[in-house]
Amino acid sequence: MSLTVQDLEKMQHQFPNYRMELVQGNIIVMSPSGYESDEVAAGMIAQLYNWVRPRKLGRVAASSAGFRLSNSDLRAPDASFVFAERLRRSPKSFAELAPDLTVEVKSPSDNLAELRAKIREFLALGTKVGILINPDERIVEVYYSGQEAIVLRDGDILTVPEVLPGWEVQISDLWAPEFD
Repeated sequence: MSLTVQDLEKMQHQFPNYRMELVQGNIIVMSPSGYESDEVAAGMIAQLYNWVRPRKLGRVAASSAGFRLSNSDLRAPDASFVFAERLRRSPKSFAELAPDLTVEVKSPSDNLAELRAKIREFLALGTKVGILINPDERIVEVYYSGQEAIVLRDGDILTVPEVLPGWEVQISDLWAPEFD
């Protein structure tokens, strides 16, 4: 039996404390991510927001913002950006488009192959750039449709000029700080 976004919405009303996605007609319950990966995601959101907001370039959202995609899936990346001209007002419910930039942060329970597949799904549906942040390996993979991932490490600078011209983040600044 294939479920729909309406089925997902009903389940969310029954279980409001659970994050869920709809993938190929199946409802996926998302587990908590873990502290480090969520801190890395929050830092990335802050980096994006602090660049986008003063320039009025568009909208930055966190992992609870769902995207109703053209393939009938409802997905929620850890961070996302949508150009202002594509989303003039924030919807009360799900955005009915693919974000221009999607970011996934690997948590201890995540499978890298599944995260890469999720990013590729977004790219196939119109996302311009996908970023996979892996705190375990301290690497960042940048994806563009039809291309191999660009792998960045400490010492490198993350840029996405196709989406956010001028925005730069040192890879080493993405990781959770250590207070010794």
